[in-house]
Amino acid sequence: MSIDHRHWAEYLLDAYDRRVEVQSIASQIGDFSVDDAYLIQDELVSLRLTRGEKLVGAKLGLTSVAKQQQMGVSAPCYGWVFDTSVLTTDDVPLTELIHPRIEPEFVFSIGQDLSGSAVTAHDVLDATTQVMGGIEVIDSRYEAFKFTLPDVIADNTSASMVRVGTGGIGARDTDLTTAGCTFEVDDQVTGTATGAALLGDPAACVAMLVHHLHKSGRKLEAGWTVLGGAA
Repeated sequence: MSIDHRHWAEYLLDAYDRRVEVQSIASQIGDFSVDDAYLIQDELVSLRLTRGEKLVGAKLGLTSVAKQQQMGVSAPCYGWVFDTSVLTTDDVPLTELIHPRIEPEFVFSIGQDLSGSAVTAHDVLDATTQVMGGIEVIDSRYEAFKFTLPDVIADNTSASMVRVGTGGIGARDTDLTTAGCTFEVDDQVTGTATGAALLGDPAACVAMLVHHLHKSGRKLEAGWTVLGGAA
């Protein structure tokens, strides 16, 4: 099956710009491959860069088993963070969103370039200046927030906005696998987890991202922010 990657990228960007939900790609053309999904994502990124947006980081999605089960998928996915998506205050502009959800994140501030297929969790820790908590606002462009794995990859992993916290810790100041995450809504605890929920180790998840980028000759760049995934 031949897929017009630019067409579907324009389709998703239009939904993003108009803030409307649309039918998933798979519901229109049937199953399509993860490779095609990343090619659509690449076209989407190209369109956004062409109009003046800048990449300031990357993100992982579906890195916890709980999240994979919730969304009905079985593998992590990777996407991008743009300068226009980084919130500078705690206010979330709901009028710019379709049907947002929020997730707590382990956020890595990258101090050195990371590239190659042999990067390990230890390399990630060495290259990270600090680890912070953050809140990602996800906002799938698909109707009813329903999608296949290729669908969500094409849609830049439902990325929308992110608010990064302050007061981070040194990457080696604590064991990230046992670092706790407590999520509260209106002062009520709605979920708890540790870093180990992120496929065993948040830093290992970032290493997986580096391996993924290496396949297309890309890397994590110094100064970027990386969202390790929702625990």
